[in-house]
Amino acid sequence: MESEVESPLVELQRPVELLRGEPSAHAEVLTTDVAIVGGGLAGSLTAAMLGRAGFDCVLIDPRLDYPPDFRCEKLDSVQVAILEKTGLADVVLPVSTPDRECWIARQGRLVDKRPGDQRGIYYAPFVNTVRAHIPGNVRFIHAKATALATGPERQTVFTSIDQTVSARLIVLANGLNVGLRDSINLKREMLSVCHSISIGFDAKPVGRSEFRFPALTYYAERPGDRTALITLFPIGQAMRANLFVYRDMQDPWLQKFRAGPANTLFELMPGLRALMGDFTVEDHIKIRPADLYTTRGHLQPGVVLVGDAFATSCPAAGTGVRKVLTDVERLCNVYIPRWLATPGLDADKIAEFYDDPVKRACDDASIDKARWVKAYSTDATWEWEARRWFHFAAHYSAGKIRQLKTALRVRRMVQTPMQRRLPS
Repeated sequence: MESEVESPLVELQRPVELLRGEPSAHAEVLTTDVAIVGGGLAGSLTAAMLGRAGFDCVLIDPRLDYPPDFRCEKLDSVQVAILEKTGLADVVLPVSTPDRECWIARQGRLVDKRPGDQRGIYYAPFVNTVRAHIPGNVRFIHAKATALATGPERQTVFTSIDQTVSARLIVLANGLNVGLRDSINLKREMLSVCHSISIGFDAKPVGRSEFRFPALTYYAERPGDRTALITLFPIGQAMRANLFVYRDMQDPWLQKFRAGPANTLFELMPGLRALMGDFTVEDHIKIRPADLYTTRGHLQPGVVLVGDAFATSCPAAGTGVRKVLTDVERLCNVYIPRWLATPGLDADKIAEFYDDPVKRACDDASIDKARWVKAYSTDATWEWEARRWFHFAAHYSAGKIRQLKTALRVRRMVQTPMQRRLPS
């Protein structure tokens, strides 16, 4: 079984100006207010928001269209609410798929069928949809940023095609890329190496046209399985699966999963077979480790880090896209307009963003949840076992109450007005 994923790309009509060229002896210097380094979700959102607000900015990224990549693949209601604050929800949500209803299983048993509040979307179409709505006043340099230089008033980005950008502010949104960090003495502090591993694939039911559930979240059955959960949710016509485990990348189990995903999954989660039934894997399996880290030395004049460029999250905790959206929304709606309204961009100004209470609460919650979910899923002590049974009971009770309310509502709908007036 191959281990790379291919996701459909959005057809783009490029609205931004493309700057191309061959290396020359004398580099062209472009002057702007904001240079955005990195064209993933954080960088593209930043460019779209600032461009729509009329700011002079340049986006630097080597990729004309963002390629298939295994990252965020769904949005929950909290994340959608933040996306709405960016002004891009109206273009992103139509290309996502609502889950309608999600079945919840704990301890190997189905405990609830809650109303859906999540939307599935592959990462590349997400980014490319945002890119397609970057306005034409944003200049796009189709090249790699190779080095950075900072100063009290102007910052410089050097590129692979001998074009340099002189800006008041650099927004570093280059995700996991570490190549530029040394040029401005940024240091990565590792908090947890290979904290979790995410496995993504498209599942197709065998012997029937669709799965029984609209969407499903199935939690690990035993702490010794070193697994958090599997979530299955629709993206277009596909049923996407995200499995989160706590293993080493050299663990033979991963190769076993690649070779026989259905049998390996049901060995890991025996109770899942009754809900999911037999399935085959469509296309490729993608396996991605996630390190937890933060950045030190980030308080510098004229440079701000957003998303994974600053700190990572654990996909099993489901907080990554919330961090990105929060960073970009606060930066573009609050801080960049304030900063550019007055001269200078010293470290005290930049610190305002990192000290923002909304951002700090989001960052703290992300790392806390990453650690909590891992302990909840793998710790076999009685304290964590009690927590797992408490959550089982809470979900089971919520599910039964939901069933009762639904039954009463249906009964009332089919009763005649006279029957509703009669005592029961």
